[in-house]
Amino acid sequence: MALLKFHRTLQTTDPHTVPVLIVGQLRHLTELPFERISSKLEPRVERETYAKAVSCLHPAPTDTCSLYLDLARVAALPLKSSRHNTASRAHSITKLIQSNTTGVSESIVIVCEKQDLLASACAVARAFPLYSRKTSKGANVDPPPTVHIEFVLVGGNSPTDTEITEEDVLVLANVTVGIRLTARIVDAPCNEMNVSGFLSEVEAIALELGLKSKIIRGEELQQKGFGGIYGVGKAALDPPALAVLSHEPKGATETVAWVGKGIVFDTGGLSIKGKTAMPGMKRDCGGAAAILGGFYAAVKSGFRQNLHAVFCLAENSVGPLATRPDDIHRLYSGCTVEINNTDAEGRLVLADGVVYADRDLKANVILDMATLTGAQGIATGKYHGAILTNSDEWEEKAMEIGRRTGDMLCPVPYCPELHFSEFNSAVADMKNSVMDRGNAQVSCAGLFIGAHLGFEYGGSWMHVDMAAPVHNGERATGYGVALLAGLFGEHSKAAILRDIANQPTVLRNKTAGNGTEPPLKKACLD
Repeated sequence: MALLKFHRTLQTTDPHTVPVLIVGQLRHLTELPFERISSKLEPRVERETYAKAVSCLHPAPTDTCSLYLDLARVAALPLKSSRHNTASRAHSITKLIQSNTTGVSESIVIVCEKQDLLASACAVARAFPLYSRKTSKGANVDPPPTVHIEFVLVGGNSPTDTEITEEDVLVLANVTVGIRLTARIVDAPCNEMNVSGFLSEVEAIALELGLKSKIIRGEELQQKGFGGIYGVGKAALDPPALAVLSHEPKGATETVAWVGKGIVFDTGGLSIKGKTAMPGMKRDCGGAAAILGGFYAAVKSGFRQNLHAVFCLAENSVGPLATRPDDIHRLYSGCTVEINNTDAEGRLVLADGVVYADRDLKANVILDMATLTGAQGIATGKYHGAILTNSDEWEEKAMEIGRRTGDMLCPVPYCPELHFSEFNSAVADMKNSVMDRGNAQVSCAGLFIGAHLGFEYGGSWMHVDMAAPVHNGERATGYGVALLAGLFGEHSKAAILRDIANQPTVLRNKTAGNGTEPPLKKACLD
């Protein structure tokens, strides 16, 4: 598993001994003076060779050209980025690196504008997952290879727009550590990453940050009224838990709480999943994992307000103690819920979590994150999480920050007066699953959580459903960490995160985004 090391400036290396991959948009690569990149290429690659290679790039959507054997390459990102895409082309960066990495110590150079620095760094990190149990020869190299990640910043109106500070490098390292931590947890199977395993990860982060965790577990959950978490996890051999990490700096005036769904494995309970639907359910803790990685990144980068991370952890298992359809549970809100689908369990644990964030932690901004519904992937796709919120301002901001960080979002309707009747019950305050699965499922699932806060809740509440973007194929993406770091960046001491949070929104062309086609493109068409 590779070590990632970020640098402020280009390190002088010979591609014959340290392979190099240069990645950027074609217009940036074309305009880049060779002198700014020569320290990574000489003496093996001359100016003319580099210029000719760049002129041969015809990204459709990407393209790669060798500069020196297979040890030095230049790669072009897609020409266009539409208004719902990230201008950084982050997903293409990840794919290019995955297909061009050498498996040995190497350099990756990203040519980009400063506004895309964080998203590009995160995209690189996603290409190097940490979890593996392979035993084949070469699978575990000791010491592991080091990937040197370097940037050449272009564009901008002042010298600072092309400079990277030591603080920037530290923040990039912190956020990418959070991403890789999150992906490692999500990739790990439940026989390792059960509730106890997840709690060990929480404790490790608490120790590194100098914090103390609060854990409520097993029968204590029932005694204290956490009927959602307890009801979901009580059938498992490893008991459920509510865990909390709190960062409370002096001078804080606001309280933010992030609440994560941590279903370490989801069989569906007695409403059991089929044999093809159950594999991959180790990823159902993706929301809680992202909260842990985001909390680490935020605190390490100097979060200036009160920040609480709440982890709702359970294994939705089958056994003599399993919750049955028709059972009625009283949740931490005091509301009663008739269970009509034991496979709609994530909303039950999150309902306890957000009410705890409100009632006990006194948070005025609450964000919950979850791999909540399969419908999310149908509604907003594999790359965009869904956001449901009671706040116009936070919805707009979250969408913009999603584009800036690469953890993209798309809103779903917030309309409880039209949708919440789906949960009507004759014998309890509500059911836990909808009557009509064709009626705004993603919204309804989120509204169940919001109902326990109360639809008249005076604070800001956001629900992020990221069931599809939590993984790409068989690997976790670490989705959510960069989003959290950027969305609440205004509370950070780190300038790069504040800049992401406070950048003015730029209206983007419907077709081409911020990408302008270089003269080479027209010449090729002629």
